Amino acid sequence: MSYDWIIDLLFWVAVVFLVAVYVSWRATRLDRLHVRVETARAALDAALVRRAAVALELAASRLLDPATSLVLATAAHEARTADSEGREFAESDLSRALRAVVDQPGFAAALDGRADGAAVLDEVGAAASKVVYARNFYNDAVASARDARRKWLIRALPLAGRAPLPGFFEIDDDPPRL
Repeated sequence: MSYDWIIDLLFWVAVVFLVAVYVSWRATRLDRLHVRVETARAALDAALVRRAAVALELAASRLLDPATSLVLATAAHEARTADSEGREFAESDLSRALRAVVDQPGFAAALDGRADGAAVLDEVGAAASKVVYARNFYNDAVASARDARRKWLIRALPLAGRAPLPGFFEIDDDPPRL
């Protein structure tokens, strides 16, 4: 009596099992990449909110002339209240406003000897640097997720489900030269 059919059956069961394990691994990896994108987005949002708060603090610090304070406060408010479609533009405007404030002639000289001015400027510099890092981390996570979603298996078996394709966050985030 021949048991070749049992060997064939075991072979195909093993093949199906290995394919299922591989598909599950790819789906799990894609899920982890989407979680990474969401986490990086939350960190980016926190850094952007912090930068806007520090900009408002600088505007209210009486270290600037009233017109400059108003421009900076308006840009910070617009950045904090912008909807998802206008967020990138509002954040870019805030970056440009911060650079314009710091690049004013005589700005550094006006802060000499003022401890509160140095502290606020340190906070502005730290918040602006964190935005640059957070945006880079977020865009790297988005690139990884988009690369994974381009794979044949992910598209053939809709392993991404209904998750939207993550988009890059592009702003003018050059920090002010302090």
